[in-house]
Amino acid sequence: MRIGIPAETSAGEKRVATVPDVVEKLIKLGFTVSIQSGAGEAANFSDDTYRAAGATIVDSAAKLWAESDIVFKVSVPTKEEVGLMREGGHLIGFIWPAQNPELMQQLAAKKATVLAIDCLPRILSRAQKMDALSSQAGVAGYRAVIEAANVFDRFFSGQITAAGKVPPAKVFIAGAGVAGLAAISTAAGLGAIVRANDTRAEVADQVKSLGGEFVKVEYEEEGGGGGGYAKVMSEGFQQAQRNMYAKQAKEVDIIITTALIPGKPAPRLITAEMVRSMKPGSVIVDMAAERGGNCELTEPGQAVVKHGVTIVGYTDLNSRLAKQSSSLYATNLFRLTEELCKAKDGIVNVNMDDDAIRGLTVIKNGELTWPAPAPKLPAAKPVAAKPFVAPAAHGHGGGGAPVSAGKMAAIFGVAALLFLLVGAYAPAAFLGHFTVFVLACFIGYMVVWNVTPALHTPLMSVTNAISSIIAIGALVQVAPPLGFGLGRPDGWIRWLAVVGIALTAVNMFGGFAVTRRMLSMFRK
Repeated sequence: MRIGIPAETSAGEKRVATVPDVVEKLIKLGFTVSIQSGAGEAANFSDDTYRAAGATIVDSAAKLWAESDIVFKVSVPTKEEVGLMREGGHLIGFIWPAQNPELMQQLAAKKATVLAIDCLPRILSRAQKMDALSSQAGVAGYRAVIEAANVFDRFFSGQITAAGKVPPAKVFIAGAGVAGLAAISTAAGLGAIVRANDTRAEVADQVKSLGGEFVKVEYEEEGGGGGGYAKVMSEGFQQAQRNMYAKQAKEVDIIITTALIPGKPAPRLITAEMVRSMKPGSVIVDMAAERGGNCELTEPGQAVVKHGVTIVGYTDLNSRLAKQSSSLYATNLFRLTEELCKAKDGIVNVNMDDDAIRGLTVIKNGELTWPAPAPKLPAAKPVAAKPFVAPAAHGHGGGGAPVSAGKMAAIFGVAALLFLLVGAYAPAAFLGHFTVFVLACFIGYMVVWNVTPALHTPLMSVTNAISSIIAIGALVQVAPPLGFGLGRPDGWIRWLAVVGIALTAVNMFGGFAVTRRMLSMFRK
């Protein structure tokens, strides 16, 4: 089957649905790929790079739509583009079926099979690799901070210079979804003091982990709406939230709003009165401008100055990072194509028994299949009831059956007898060393045995210290005047010391290597 990539016709749209690196991967799946000439120019992908990757360059949109079995798109197709589509073809891209009922009817009349990437069931963990909404929101969140920095007239980070002290900028981010978290990470990376709020209390830890401070609304209500989105909150919560926003507006330098619920107008979070209360030179970046905006004074598509505050309402944040956005989006579509073509024979199979594919499919062979039923989540495994076992009144704390008094007495009796025999025939100096050795083994065993398994890796620092002591003792034994002859009594001691040094060195260097790898997991 042939995959076609047309040039995007929406005003200001610079993204392209696939990139040269992904073209090569699609060809390995058995597909042929056609690109409309100039489709990737705005994202800095030339026709030559697509041609080098194995794609065919097509001059006109009409020819590309007519020849393609599958069309990859970014923006919602226009009525004219649907008219160019071949009957019975496949379309994959952003569709927003709830907002575009007429488009759905036009596609159904073409007997098309349409997969709306915006309808992906995000609660499925295996769907994350196909989640274009998240990948694009992350880019937009990053770009929002860059746009704010572009118009803000101070440093983000605090600095102490010969000319004086510069305080860090204070940034407040309304909404800690994917876009909000990306904005938090970017603003914190630039050195700003970052605060954030979200109706979902569970994101507080994520905000803190990225270097932000979570600002809680003084009103108890859970805001999770399912599917990774927030829900519409009660009037009482909204009033408490407005009070908190009003306080933050007076204190911070930059506000970035990300609050948006699919299919609904953007909630108004920042009023004109809040804008007037902000310091001159402050900035608001309204990421919900396309749906009306979270700020009362936002003008979609424009950056305006009102009451001394710059309000950025750009609706093309992703296109302002077109190359990065296109690369991520192309990867999302490639992962979806892998799911559709598991045989790698260049033929797609829209399997409606697959929850992820079923959720994406809004039209199949001309039949409306949207909205999809809720995906069937795996049932929780029943936990088998375990009989209660009373804790032992004595014995080792690590668990296990307690040792009977008779058996314990027998063990100590045998140990005492062996110790007596050693003491009767061994030299006096050996007896002292042997006593220290036995006590060291016993204490070391008890110490390690009682350490929680989760702490075994940090325990390596202790074992390395012990190994160092062993290595020093062994080095003393191999020093002159002892010889290496096995016929001499001291020869055996020296060779044992050499083996001890070798084994201890393995333990020491191996321990440090494992500890180093463990620590590298926590570094950025």
